[in-house]
Amino acid sequence: MIQPTTESMAVESGVPRSVSGRPEAATRDRARRAQRFGWQTSRRPVLVGLAIALVASVIIAIGLGPVGVTPPTVLRVIGHHTIGVPEVASWARTDDAIIWEVRLPRVLLGAIVGSALGVAGTTLQALVRNPLAEPYIIGVSSGASTGAAAAILFGVGAGLGPQSVSLMAFLGALGALAFVLALARSTGRITPSRMIVAGVAVGYLLSATTSMLILFAETSEGARAVMFWLLGSLANADWRTLPIGYLGMGAGMVIIFWWRRRLDLLALGDDTAMASGIDPGRTRTVLVVVVALCVGFAVSLSGGIGFIGLAAPHIARRVVGPIHRHLVPASAALGSIILLWADVVARTALQPRELPIGVVTGVLGAPVLVALVRKLQHND
Repeated sequence: MIQPTTESMAVESGVPRSVSGRPEAATRDRARRAQRFGWQTSRRPVLVGLAIALVASVIIAIGLGPVGVTPPTVLRVIGHHTIGVPEVASWARTDDAIIWEVRLPRVLLGAIVGSALGVAGTTLQALVRNPLAEPYIIGVSSGASTGAAAAILFGVGAGLGPQSVSLMAFLGALGALAFVLALARSTGRITPSRMIVAGVAVGYLLSATTSMLILFAETSEGARAVMFWLLGSLANADWRTLPIGYLGMGAGMVIIFWWRRRLDLLALGDDTAMASGIDPGRTRTVLVVVVALCVGFAVSLSGGIGFIGLAAPHIARRVVGPIHRHLVPASAALGSIILLWADVVARTALQPRELPIGVVTGVLGAPVLVALVRKLQHND
């Protein structure tokens, strides 16, 4: 059995070590990495703080909107429907309906979609070793958009029931994934460069297909509906689709966290991974499939929401460092928090009209991308 190298053991433990193993050299390495990435030795308080911030964001986001509801009322209504807290006269029937039927499903969907996009971005950045990688680089979002456009404009898959648009979007995402994997493996094992090129090629092809479908739309209302869906929205959240989304995206994130050590090794390079007994090609294929399924579920339920998968991993990396046992949960929490507050802005900025979330995340994410480019230029 191949024994892990010193470098891979250092990644798994989260403590940089020198090749000679001398304590003073390890201390210097640790100090340099802490200074570079801006994180301290103990990340548990940071992760606990992110968890508290996420819970607080959920409660506050439920109460914000055209009809304001206080956090205590939000908690009482949720408690009434979940654990049987007695109903009191402190809230109206309308508040109950707004919280339980409209805002809670929407906020819960935003939380899981944001987490899935954040974790997917973190995973892809490790797999392709590119800080600009984000979930939509593998073409899955474009496939989902094509499926949704076909369902909205031409009724494709109408026999699938009231959730035909989401189901067609998910089927489109699976088709795009199969196409990308076939292209990436056509000349040998999957490598980061082949994956990026295949994903970009499939994405452009399917984006052009979606544009053609919009061009041939019979009504302007249908074209506007597709454009709104492409830019992302949580307005269609309901209790029927939430369990499916949580099951699919939750399972994917659990698998990614379970393989966190492999992500650390792949981030260091294929040679390091092979020296530690890991098959880079097989691992990359499995994780790409898992990421694609997470993104497929997310896009099918909320449309295309950009920048979450790019911004959340970079912010998390600055907070907790590059080790994936901390980076994955931090990216999940930050992705949820960012998306929840972007949704609050989207539904309150221009009341009573609602902005697509993709517009809000684009405005918020552009400065993050500019800062990232400046950082890369500084490193060069």
